[in-house]
Amino acid sequence: MSLRSLNAELLTCRRCPRLVAWREQVARDKRRAFRDYDYWGKPVPGFGDARARVLVVGLAPGAHGSNRTGRMFTGDASGDFLYPALYRAGFASQPASDQRDDGLSLKDLYITAVCHCAPPDNKPTSEEMANCRSYLIDEIEMIQPKVFVALGRVAFEGLVRVLAIPGADVIFTHGAVYALEHGKHLVCSYHPSRQNTQTGRLTAAMFDRVWKKVNELLME
Repeated sequence: MSLRSLNAELLTCRRCPRLVAWREQVARDKRRAFRDYDYWGKPVPGFGDARARVLVVGLAPGAHGSNRTGRMFTGDASGDFLYPALYRAGFASQPASDQRDDGLSLKDLYITAVCHCAPPDNKPTSEEMANCRSYLIDEIEMIQPKVFVALGRVAFEGLVRVLAIPGADVIFTHGAVYALEHGKHLVCSYHPSRQNTQTGRLTAAMFDRVWKKVNELLME
């Protein structure tokens, strides 16, 4: 199976009735600011360089962001913070992204999530994340990244489970780096959500240091 065929399979997924109902309801009702926009309203596939050495894992599509545009971290405040940082670090072709056909491309980096459908209140259940886990496992198997970047605690816990990382000392802390087998690494960052960026919990300087570390790990 290729990433293309995996993503084609993902688009037909209806494993989680609550998420299917929510993503489609949001796509019908829309937010007033986007009332003329044709919402995606389906599972959002991963995006980026199929030969990437860096795999970025987030939580889930935003109801009026990725669930609207159909591309990870596109069309909302999280993407407005993430893509400029990726551009500064050399992973993105441009610093802004507001729709899936805006010309953005990623170099040596692929973005996915532990849950591919927009959940109510941005909170997928453990069962819903378990239903989506096989897609993440397949993406990792196909891409074989050297560096994993977990954006937020939920993504971190999902990666720890999928990668079967042992040890009680492996805990989520912003900026933490964990060495894995075969020269691979797991890097942790706060999620670039508006809740974190507007409160100063995650600043642009803090985020830039994460991507600087990722580049350093790629050079080892």
